Amino acid sequence: MEISIIVPVCNEEKNIKTFLRRTENVLNNIKKSYEIIFALDPSTDNTEKIILEEIKRNKNIKLLVFSRQFGQPAATMAGIINCKGSYCVIIDVDLQDPPEIIEQLYNKINLGYEVVYAKRKSRKGETFIKKLISSVGYYVINKLSDVRIPRDVGDYRIISRKVIDHLKKLNESHGFLKGMVAFVGFNQTYIEYDRDNRYAEKGKYNKFFGSLKIGINGLIGFSSRPLFFMSVVGFVIAFFSFILGIWYFFQKISGIDLTLGLTTTVILISFFAGVQLLGLGLLGEYIGRIYDEVKKRPKYIVDKKINFND
Repeated sequence: MEISIIVPVCNEEKNIKTFLRRTENVLNNIKKSYEIIFALDPSTDNTEKIILEEIKRNKNIKLLVFSRQFGQPAATMAGIINCKGSYCVIIDVDLQDPPEIIEQLYNKINLGYEVVYAKRKSRKGETFIKKLISSVGYYVINKLSDVRIPRDVGDYRIISRKVIDHLKKLNESHGFLKGMVAFVGFNQTYIEYDRDNRYAEKGKYNKFFGSLKIGINGLIGFSSRPLFFMSVVGFVIAFFSFILGIWYFFQKISGIDLTLGLTTTVILISFFAGVQLLGLGLLGEYIGRIYDEVKKRPKYIVDKKINFND
């Protein structure tokens, strides 16, 4: 098997056939053996039925169905773990990432690279707020993270069998693929493309909270520097409080009352309480991840494997 295509899906019945038609045209043009693995979170529409019909038409299509909805990151990792190809392409089914550039990715990785990721030159249908959150998120992550994560890059990429084998060893509950591939390293490069609108229906992805969640996951998962940052903030506030205490002591012994009243007290209490809650929340994120890792629960549970030989 030369090329594996990994496609996480959930409630995408209107995109499946068009995605397959365009993807198969590209793979037939490459003229290499391939498999297309759909990793399906149980859906409420006809997504599974349509994929099963397509398997009857094309035996290169395979299907993983999970016991419940484990989310896109887990579905993607399930596809990577179960793929057989010398190279693996990760792509969404909504056609925002055009399958036509799979051939460019494949040709590029054959030049001696282990990873070729698709970098977005433009993003159709995305608001200014979404782009701003994404830009700020990448900046903060790369400033604080222990690994450098490429900007304007999603999961769309091609990776070699060497990278696949190392990804399998990273048994992390909170799979952040962009960070994991960056952590593995090796010789990586990119190609640029213009991202399209979704082909059909509206996405279920929350443009604000979804991006925020991904950003926090990337930051917490690949750096402990936020904890150090909060320690510095705590030291600065403690120093400020010490200076404030000296100021009050000076007023007491001098008999001069220069301190403002209730408003100042409320502002200071609110500020310190906010910083403390922020620190506790940050600490909770790390502790929560430790808790998840210690339990060693599986990232996903497969209910059905269809058209796999093993």
